[in-house]
Amino acid sequence: MKMLFDFFPVLLFFIVYKTVDIYAATAVLIAASAVQTFGHRMVKGSFEKSHVITLVLVALFGTLTLALHDEVFIKWKPTAINWLFAVVFIGSQFIGKKPVIERMMGANITLPSNVWTKLNIAWALFFIVLGALNLYVAFSFDTDTWVNFKLFGLMGLTFAFIIAQSFYLLPYLKETEKTD
Repeated sequence: MKMLFDFFPVLLFFIVYKTVDIYAATAVLIAASAVQTFGHRMVKGSFEKSHVITLVLVALFGTLTLALHDEVFIKWKPTAINWLFAVVFIGSQFIGKKPVIERMMGANITLPSNVWTKLNIAWALFFIVLGALNLYVAFSFDTDTWVNFKLFGLMGLTFAFIIAQSFYLLPYLKETEKTD
């Protein structure tokens, strides 16, 4: 359910792009990101950091897209977000006692510290690759192809990565079950 909520603004962007144009879709993306961020705050009582970061970048790149009437800015937004997340994941290897992935998932599963480190690095590399792929598609293909990739390609790659991560973690999760 959370993942669907997280993709809500992108889905609305896609629908409005297909029915109107990139500029209307960008305006809807800004509004939907704001609703998502503040809606989470109203329901859960706190802001989710990833929503706030996304909202700031959507507002920045979206406003530039609308003000300058140039779609190149909104095409950079997924790369900026993914690369910023990569920097956070890499930085967490050196700042604090735990990598960010352990801070996010550690309450739900127990893993050896070297596995948390490998998982954290894998996510950082994944975000770097997603950012690079976004730029490749955005500037090698037409806008329609990029919008399709933004929704289906990035989401599909994320699901595939999560499934691969699950297979990687499976032996450790079985170990935890045996010791409980």
